[in-house]
Amino acid sequence: MALPRILLIDDNKPRAQSLEIVLRFMEFEIETVGSFEYDVYLDNPSQWIAIFVGDGLEKQAVIISDVAGRESGVPVILLIDKGRAEQISSAINAKLLQVLECPATYSDLKLLSEKLTGFYATDKVLQRSGDDRRQFDRRRQPSIARLKGNSSGMTAIRKLISQVAESDATVLILGESGTGKEVVARALHDASLRADKPFVPINCGAIPGELLESELFGHEKGAFTGALSARQGRFEMAEGGTLFLDEIGDMPVSMQVKLLRVLQERTFERVGSNRTIHCDVRVIAATHRHLENEIRENRFREDLFYRLNVFPIEIPALKERVEDIPLLVNDLIVRMESTNRGTVRLTPAALAVLMQHDWPGNVRELANLIERLAIMFPKGLVDAADLPEKFQHYQVPEGLTIELPKTSHDEEDDAGATIEVVGHFDSLTSPLVQLPAQGIDLKEYLNVMEMDLIRQALNESNGVVAHAAKRLNMRRTTLVEKLRKFDVQR
Repeated sequence: MALPRILLIDDNKPRAQSLEIVLRFMEFEIETVGSFEYDVYLDNPSQWIAIFVGDGLEKQAVIISDVAGRESGVPVILLIDKGRAEQISSAINAKLLQVLECPATYSDLKLLSEKLTGFYATDKVLQRSGDDRRQFDRRRQPSIARLKGNSSGMTAIRKLISQVAESDATVLILGESGTGKEVVARALHDASLRADKPFVPINCGAIPGELLESELFGHEKGAFTGALSARQGRFEMAEGGTLFLDEIGDMPVSMQVKLLRVLQERTFERVGSNRTIHCDVRVIAATHRHLENEIRENRFREDLFYRLNVFPIEIPALKERVEDIPLLVNDLIVRMESTNRGTVRLTPAALAVLMQHDWPGNVRELANLIERLAIMFPKGLVDAADLPEKFQHYQVPEGLTIELPKTSHDEEDDAGATIEVVGHFDSLTSPLVQLPAQGIDLKEYLNVMEMDLIRQALNESNGVVAHAAKRLNMRRTTLVEKLRKFDVQR
């Protein structure tokens, strides 16, 4: 199952690495190349959903003109250092989807991914690969299908989402940290009539109180020290769509007053401006705090609580729906497989142990455990005794009936298990290699053969890894990893 792919052309390695980390976290596949080797990656431009171009302005102009001249329809994003946007010529700017100032934040890249979704929803490039487009939509727009679980709690949540999705009522999502509050918020947005408009999240607890007003409502140039240009706030970015106010319980009381006015009047002003801006935004809020207690302690306004609490949705903790753990484990494994982060399988005994744990970190803690097991036991079968030490005090119950839903690897194994080879297997041609009478170390033999072919490809490509990778029909980064693994000097 292929991920949406981005080609990153940049000679600035620190910038490229920081972008790679965030984009991979957002479930993009990144291919990073230098400005002197990018051309070979444009032989099939339809494989990319976007091309990022970085480094010096003169070099950028050449590469951007080259990409645009191929008429591939692939959107181009220009990476520049902060404060240099005015140096971009109008001719180059006309060929870009967006100019992205670096270092870019996660929020900047999240908005850009939404913009790419909109681009593909309207651009003719969509027609070149309908399957890839549908796969891109599934990954970039999480839906109610990601709310895994057959427990009564999860069934009730899906029903509540279907009831409220098409209205514009404000929704308050309650639940412990790690239960998936943002997943529920995205499912609400995807099921609503605003699904084709932006979904803009903001974590109210992660932004200092003195900056939160500017983040929400924007500011004008010179409004405060450091405001070198005018800037949109999240309400403007979410126009027509959904604004997700995560951790609303951590919002300072002074900001709660201003938010209440926006919810009541649907108007606001940027910081440093007296111009009133009208907004059409659906607000979804979430918190892990008990807001009634916060009201009693004078840390949360009661009038804001009632304004937000129009339609509450409470997500149960994982310990309250342990029957969903086998399904969640399977989903986490499938998602790891689809992003090439490895795979692992668990025995019924291991699952039974996991179902006895309290999971204070909820689904997030479970996801971290599965990823850790995939690293420790790659493609292996994990039993109860293989689990970390904190799980060892649990007893495996007798008469287990738990089964893990099948992964793609399980299905392949099952398919293979039904085939019985009887008698002598005749090859239609002579064998390429004669199996010695004493047997052979197949893994070692294949490693030697693989490295011999890699060396040949490198020699024929004059040591250029990108060209050698093309001859071997593999990704450049995969080839680099193999060279490191076998300690091959090039």
